Amino acid sequence: MKPASYKWQFAQRFRRHAFGWRSDLPIQRIKEALTEIRQVARSDAVLAAEGAVKFLEKVSPALEHVDSSSGALGSAVNRAIETLVPVIAGAPVDPATRQRWLERLWEAIQDQGVPYIEGLSDEWDKLCVTAEIANTWADRFIDLVEHVWSEGPGGYFAGTPICLASLYATGRHAQLIALVEHAPFKLWHYRCWGVKALLAMGRKAEALAYAEDTRGLNSPDGQIAQTCEAILLSSGLADEAYRRYAREANQGTTYLATFRAIAKKYPHIAPETILSDLVAASPGEPGKWFAAAKDAGLFNQAIELANASPTDPRTLTRAARDFAQKQPGFAMAAGFAALRWISLGYGYEITGVDVLDASRATLQAAVHAGVDPEFVREQIRFLASGTSAHAEFVSRLLQAI
Repeated sequence: MKPASYKWQFAQRFRRHAFGWRSDLPIQRIKEALTEIRQVARSDAVLAAEGAVKFLEKVSPALEHVDSSSGALGSAVNRAIETLVPVIAGAPVDPATRQRWLERLWEAIQDQGVPYIEGLSDEWDKLCVTAEIANTWADRFIDLVEHVWSEGPGGYFAGTPICLASLYATGRHAQLIALVEHAPFKLWHYRCWGVKALLAMGRKAEALAYAEDTRGLNSPDGQIAQTCEAILLSSGLADEAYRRYAREANQGTTYLATFRAIAKKYPHIAPETILSDLVAASPGEPGKWFAAAKDAGLFNQAIELANASPTDPRTLTRAARDFAQKQPGFAMAAGFAALRWISLGYGYEITGVDVLDASRATLQAAVHAGVDPEFVREQIRFLASGTSAHAEFVSRLLQAI
């Protein structure tokens, strides 16, 4: 057991206005703080929870002057909240200690200049741990929430999510739904608690309709789709969930990430079906699904997509190089497609190196496929035989091959 006077290393690093405008150092300091808290948690869960509360108190004031426009800093803080909430909730402490922690966190939420830890309010049901504690917070805020909402759209109260989360944690589901109905706008940030309440009451069909009814201008349709998809999946309605929500609920940062997420969630649906549905849902850009098709081993479909619309030449060249031995026919076709699109002027900041890489990868694949290299060279030169400036650029570079 560590002494109560344990000195947290991160505490001095997170003084008010401790950082300048650059975000790289504070992001690193956040990671270091989480590491320190996790290390302490291995031997003292209560002390680690105390450290987590202290960090969350300090993080927003320390970051007030940092440029957060890229979103990286906000993401780092959100990940910290996701990590630390279980640490705080899991600490074996008496109700009085937990209530003191919650008071400190509520104070931090109110005092933050830039709302870095506002997401903490949405975790209040977990932080309360017991229904008794949650009840005190629900009773403390419910009248104020009703009053603020009664004043119309301009009203705001930072404790509103805390009140909703607390009502949910206490099982006061009907009261929660009735309260949300008084909100001046149909905001998902509030109505998601209504969905949770309906689900807790076993009313899945109503929860689905309630979520769908939240859609509108500026609504987070992706989050709503994720919730609706989860409801249908939990009801054993996988085919309906796929048809209605799969693409919208599983949007990744790349086309490949989207495909992988859907394929993992719906293993009973053939990958080629998923890919075809995704391509059909995004007309005009089939080539962007090339990497997804390649990743799924759908090599013929991948080449069809690569030839159907502009596809990143570097992605095609990597495929040609990586599959030269394993799938030489596919690799050779990918190399040809790369050179074709370069000759037509596609690709970002294409250089001579990119052209030579594509031609070499194509020739290497041809060797493994047992195709006459001279025939391949003729085909490559034919691709670059156009009259455009891009084609002439490629043709000059390929004269030596």
